[in-house]
Amino acid sequence: MGEFVLKARDLNKSYIQRSGRFGFGTTKVKALDNVSLDLKHGSTLAVVGESGSGKSTLARCLLQLQPLDSGSVLFQGRDLAELPAHELREQRRHLQMIFQDPFASLNPRMRVGEIVGEGLLIHRLGNQEEQRERVVQMLKRVGLSEADMLKYPHEFSGGQRQRIGIARALVLNPKVVVCDEPVSALDVSIQAQILLLLKELQQEMALSYIFISHDLRVVRHVADEIAVMYQGKIVERGAIDDIYRSPSQEYTQNLLKSIPGQRALALSN
Repeated sequence: MGEFVLKARDLNKSYIQRSGRFGFGTTKVKALDNVSLDLKHGSTLAVVGESGSGKSTLARCLLQLQPLDSGSVLFQGRDLAELPAHELREQRRHLQMIFQDPFASLNPRMRVGEIVGEGLLIHRLGNQEEQRERVVQMLKRVGLSEADMLKYPHEFSGGQRQRIGIARALVLNPKVVVCDEPVSALDVSIQAQILLLLKELQQEMALSYIFISHDLRVVRHVADEIAVMYQGKIVERGAIDDIYRSPSQEYTQNLLKSIPGQRALALSN
């Protein structure tokens, strides 16, 4: 677990927001301010912070879903921004994302088999029979069935929809998965099930996770390291146990104090 699979260096990203009474003015908002991080192979790095701290912008920029103003993202030693379009497309299958909202992130007009298998079609991986078999295997692995291939997203609960989203991300056998608040829209009992599934899949498939969250109660159970974001900057970084035992920044201390009742999820290690 010592080798770094993803490195981000000095990432900067700003937005222009309208301001003033009638919206005629503009204000420059710095969403990412010289952010650097490293992700070890097979490990989980949690990125935590309040809403507006820059976490989701970081997630999208790491996967090249949004352009950076400056900085570099290196995947297996190669700068993604410098790759030709066809090579970037090839690398994208190894960099996948699990989205926050299992209701909004699935196309309601597509059957589950089509949703999960879409990436295999885009990247032309295998023939039709092989693709179908891969989709069936992945659905079963996340706790669904072959019969679910013919159903539509509205026929599933929130937790089941997030399992579909996980299957869609992992069917391509990625190396890095960015989990953007993957359980925040789910009930606490369902959160525990999804987190356990993510941990099991990580071990089985040698996955590396960047786990975006505002909830330190959740990341305590999944992360090896934690990076705390505030106003576009990483203000504290360290091993998960060290941060929980003795956070050095007042902002991190306040985040820990805000955990409701210090309530734990029903997860086993």
